[in-house]
Amino acid sequence: MLPSSSCCTSSTPAFRFKNQPFFLHSTAFSAPFRLCHSGSKYQISRRGIAFRGIVATGIAAMDSASLATKPAQGLEVLPYKIEGYNFWTWRGHKIHYVEQGEGTPIVLVHGFGASAFHWRYNIPELAKKYKVYAIDLLGFGWSEKALVEYDAVIWRDQVIDFLKEIVKEPAIMVGNSLGGFTVLASAASLPEKVAGVVLLNSAGQFGDPNAQPEEPKQENILEKIVIKPVKEIFQRVFLGFLFWQAKQPARVTSVLKSVYVNSSNVDDYLVESITQPAADPKAGEVYFRLMSRFMSNQRKYTLDSLLSKLSCPLLLIWGDLDPWVGPNKAKQIKEFYPSTTVVNLQAGHCPHDEVPELVNTALLDWLSNLNLEKLPLPTSVNVS
Repeated sequence: MLPSSSCCTSSTPAFRFKNQPFFLHSTAFSAPFRLCHSGSKYQISRRGIAFRGIVATGIAAMDSASLATKPAQGLEVLPYKIEGYNFWTWRGHKIHYVEQGEGTPIVLVHGFGASAFHWRYNIPELAKKYKVYAIDLLGFGWSEKALVEYDAVIWRDQVIDFLKEIVKEPAIMVGNSLGGFTVLASAASLPEKVAGVVLLNSAGQFGDPNAQPEEPKQENILEKIVIKPVKEIFQRVFLGFLFWQAKQPARVTSVLKSVYVNSSNVDDYLVESITQPAADPKAGEVYFRLMSRFMSNQRKYTLDSLLSKLSCPLLLIWGDLDPWVGPNKAKQIKEFYPSTTVVNLQAGHCPHDEVPELVNTALLDWLSNLNLEKLPLPTSVNVS
C-alpha cells in the first residue's frame, strides 16, 4: 500500500515523519514511507506529485493504451470478515491470507500498513480465471504483530516460504508499494516459483554507483550507556504519540484522501481494514520497531540489484499522480529491464483500489498474452 518517500537521515528517521501517517499509503500505522537508497543505505524519502497524462507503453502484447480515471462501479467486493479468512503458521507466527478461485496462481502482496483486504476489488475479478492468494505480511493486517527485528528481507523470506508451502507451483506475483519491493525480492531469490511479476507504484530505489561503502561505526561507552538509552526513551514517547494519532479513523481517512486522486473508494470498509489491526495490543511496539529500526538498518538491496536477477516478464501498473512515487521510477525500471510492459494511469499511490476496473483489465490483458501454459520457467539463481 504505501511506503514511500524523500530522503531523511538514517540515524533519526522517525523524527522526519511528524504528522505523516505510517501506512504506506494509508497504513494503520503512521507515516508513509518508501525504501530509498542513499549510498549503501535505505532511507525514508518523499517526492512531490508528478503529473502526467494517461499513457501506456510497453513491449510484447501491449503496445499502447489510454485509460481514464473513474471510481469503482458495480464491482464485486471481497466480503469483509473481522475474523479474517485463512491462517498459516510461519516460523511460529500466525499469518493471514485469502484464497479464491482456480487455475494459475496469482499472489497479491499489500503495501506498508495495509492488508489483504486492500485487494477487495481485485480478488473476486481475478478469481474468475485464476487461483488468487492475498497474504498479510508479518506485523500487518490480520497476521501476527510479531515482536521481531524487522529488516529488508523478513517479508521476502515470508513470501518465499508461502510460495513453497501454500502455493506450491509457479505463480504470478503482484505487489503494491512495499509489497512491490517484496515480490521483486522474492522473484529474484526464487525464480523457479515465479512466472511473472507485477509492480504497482513499487517501493525501492536504484543504487548509487558512486557511493562508497560505509564502515561500521563503533559505539563508545558514553553512547552505549547514556546516549542510546535516552534516545530510545525519547523515540518511544514521540512514536507512541504518532502511533496513537495515526490510528485514529479521521486521520487515516485524511491520509488516504491525500494519496487517492479520486477518493470515492475511501470508505468505511477501507478505513476499518486499516484501523482494526492497529487495535492489537502489540501493534504499538511493532510500529516502534519499524519506525526506529527498520527504517535505519537497511543496506544491500536496490532495484537494480534485484532486477539484474529477474528472468521473467514484468508488468508495471503505475498511478502517475502518486505524491510519493512518481512515473519516473517506472521509466527507470523499464530502461533497466527491457522485458517490461508499462501501463500508466491517472491515479495515486494505490491504483488497484482507486481505479480497480482499469487495473483488473490491464492485468488480465497482460496475463492472457503471457501464454502461461507454455511459459518456460526461469533458471534458478542463488541470492545471498
